[in-house]
Amino acid sequence: MFALGSNPGRSARQETTLGMTLVELIVVVSIIALLATAAVPIARWQVKRTKERELRADLWRMRDAIDHYKDAADRGAFQTKVDSFNYPPDLDTLVNGVDVKDKKVRFLREIPVDPMTKSTEWATRSMQDDPDSQTASGDNVFDVHSKSDGTALDGTKYNTW
Repeated sequence: MFALGSNPGRSARQETTLGMTLVELIVVVSIIALLATAAVPIARWQVKRTKERELRADLWRMRDAIDHYKDAADRGAFQTKVDSFNYPPDLDTLVNGVDVKDKKVRFLREIPVDPMTKSTEWATRSMQDDPDSQTASGDNVFDVHSKSDGTALDGTKYNTW
């Protein structure tokens, strides 16, 4: 008599080579798991790197808008407060714009979302503040940076960028 599942025309050796053995399956699954655990940190690193690139671009865009505002005010396109050093009073002014000869001039389309804090709230520094100051006096916006206390891939803090 033949055993169930066996083929009378094949030897036992031929039957074991037709499919994967349990040991082969375990080895393949182990290799795939090892490769997956190696890929996860790389994927996390890539996500963080993308956020850092977005943060640098957002900071550059806002600082560029602050510079354009100051340049226009220095040329006398519009009036500013005397103690403002011709810097904008806040970031909203860059978005809402100022009146220049019956036209509204805007310097930013919108305040970008900080990719690290996921908020449109940014830390600012005014011209009157000390360079190392962590709090702004609120007189004007000379510089802007993230409120995140996180550490970048290069070891620096995001709030110092």
